[in-house]
Amino acid sequence: MNSTEDLEYPHILIQYQNGFLISKVMFTACEMGIFDLLRESKETLSTKTIAERLGSSIRGMERLLDACVGLKLLRVDIKQEGAFYGNTEISNLYLTRSGSKSQYHNLMYYSKTIYLCWHYLTDAIREGKNQYERAFGISSKDVFEALYRSEEEMIKFMYGLNATWSICGRDVLAAFNLSPFTVIYDLGGGAGALAHECISLYPNCTVTIFDLSKVVETAKKHFVSSEEQRITFHEGDFFKDPIPEADLYILARILHDWADDKCVQLLTKVQKVCKPGGGVLLVETLLNEDKSGPLESQLYSLNMLVQTEGKERTATEFTKLLIEAGFLETEIKRTGKLYDAILGRK
Repeated sequence: MNSTEDLEYPHILIQYQNGFLISKVMFTACEMGIFDLLRESKETLSTKTIAERLGSSIRGMERLLDACVGLKLLRVDIKQEGAFYGNTEISNLYLTRSGSKSQYHNLMYYSKTIYLCWHYLTDAIREGKNQYERAFGISSKDVFEALYRSEEEMIKFMYGLNATWSICGRDVLAAFNLSPFTVIYDLGGGAGALAHECISLYPNCTVTIFDLSKVVETAKKHFVSSEEQRITFHEGDFFKDPIPEADLYILARILHDWADDKCVQLLTKVQKVCKPGGGVLLVETLLNEDKSGPLESQLYSLNMLVQTEGKERTATEFTKLLIEAGFLETEIKRTGKLYDAILGRK
């Protein structure tokens, strides 16, 4: 009988070990514009051509391209003249700036911001708090002052959220029939991607994005056309300033930023101004009750540790928060995607 010392190093541990390398390959290829170049060219290109057009060494570019082939992000044709590379369908759709479901800005946010915080994961676990001070040299006491530490960083974050809602937004908004709710407030709605999905899905509704003044200013400047009549803005801090009356309040990826007491504080405030028969729609990634996963949600919960004051939660934990705030009727819908929907009614 073999002892544990005779066990081979499991392949899955090798995959985990190489996880950082894999994501860095994808981030670098996006940042250098490889997928954009190949989409625009509409034909396969040689290593030499790609390297020359993107201003890199042939030696380095060949290795990066081959790694992308191994990750199924690129395809390669071996011709008499050498290797020629082209995008896969996934890369055209998700990894180019012009793809209809582009995640380019989301990936760049991971590469330039989230990765720097995760460098201090050990410190975050020991201290139980976010790591903006170590990562960027700025105070971590005000989470969103840190997140929005410059206009460039704010735009990057808002583009990333828009990318997320381009692939998840319709699923969470269609999880329940929201057509009875015609006056909707999207608290912390940022760049407005979810609001756009909402007015597209429910033609009789209007959506007001309630967010900080500088976020509203940036959204108007870069993301939401002034000609869009069914989307309006309300400037304010939803913890400090009055929240207007509405039929429905959307809190999409909001509660996971905060500890339980602040979540109850915000939900109670919403419950008090919500019209009779109205409600609140929570959009969050749900942890399994038995702590078995999903892995993505567990990783996101660690990310909340290094970046915010909050965490990801189970359906039971969200239900408890809603009940404590006065929403006695709650319903949960799993979408089968990354984000799920919870509806609390007044």
